[in-house]
Amino acid sequence: MHGPTLIHDFSKIDFEKPGKHHYNVAFHHDSSWGYSLVPLTVINGLENSMPRASGVAIFGGTHGNEWEGQVTVKRLAHDLDPAEMSGRAILVPQLSESACGANTRISPLDGVNMNRAFPGNPRGSISYRIANFVKTRIFPQVRVVIDVHAGGNEGGFALCTSFHPIPDRAQREEMNLVAALFDTPFILVYTSDMASGLLPEEAEKEGKIAIGGEFGFGESVSLSGVRHAYEGFKNVLRHYGMLAGNILKIDERRVAPPRLVDASKLEDYVPAPRTGIWEPLVELGADIKQGDLVGRLHDFSDHSSAPLEIRSHRDGALLMMHFPAHIDKGVTLYVIAQDVQQ
Repeated sequence: MHGPTLIHDFSKIDFEKPGKHHYNVAFHHDSSWGYSLVPLTVINGLENSMPRASGVAIFGGTHGNEWEGQVTVKRLAHDLDPAEMSGRAILVPQLSESACGANTRISPLDGVNMNRAFPGNPRGSISYRIANFVKTRIFPQVRVVIDVHAGGNEGGFALCTSFHPIPDRAQREEMNLVAALFDTPFILVYTSDMASGLLPEEAEKEGKIAIGGEFGFGESVSLSGVRHAYEGFKNVLRHYGMLAGNILKIDERRVAPPRLVDASKLEDYVPAPRTGIWEPLVELGADIKQGDLVGRLHDFSDHSSAPLEIRSHRDGALLMMHFPAHIDKGVTLYVIAQDVQQ
């Protein structure tokens, strides 16, 4: 069986060739002989209809221990049929391939978080070179960028798509529309002030329709998360006229459309006041009131001591909560998002 084509020279990737083509893009290691082989699939549809977007890209494995995106994009790369499509789709199931192989958030090759490496550097360490490849080789081919995430071993998330607060109204409204195509219970408007170098943020700066999302947590593969990410991407293709058919209602049990909520300020991300063992008392996605008990922090250096009660600082929906029991002082403990009036 013929496998993916090995690419050393990026100019050898034909982004306009009709049909479906699989590649392994070689990025040389920084301090040893060898390569990180980043998987890439390019599909140019064979249908003659005119799509409403120049192209769509989807990424998994920006963080290596977030598996829902990796599984989703791999399945899409196998399942999508160019005979049924028009326009261009670019699929990268394991962007930080070295982190994926190690089941870690950051690359073990250079210690860099891929989602902090943009816009990248063609002469930098391996993660920065991969980021530069995305910005200079993939972004010019597409108008829509999807980056599929999960909580890994850090945070539990209510199922959501996400984007940053965007000043341009037309771009913001289209992003909200595309985010809703994944039919998650929530659409989260989240802060861009906590970190720099994010893949979606770089796409946003270029005026692209950039959507992120949290489709699971716990270094597992969420059944519902993969379903929403997989069918949601196909809905995106349908919306832009790249795939025939009607938009699919993914969650038939939920009548309401996705709920748009906002946590765009740094104070929305509440840190642990001390190191301890976290006992959650509220389910992810639940509505809570200011002053409600969210959980307890336990100190086992004195097992007779009372736990520290952590109470909600405001009304809203609990979108994220620290997942492992142990938490260090200063690490984000929970996020409460508030409804956006539309």
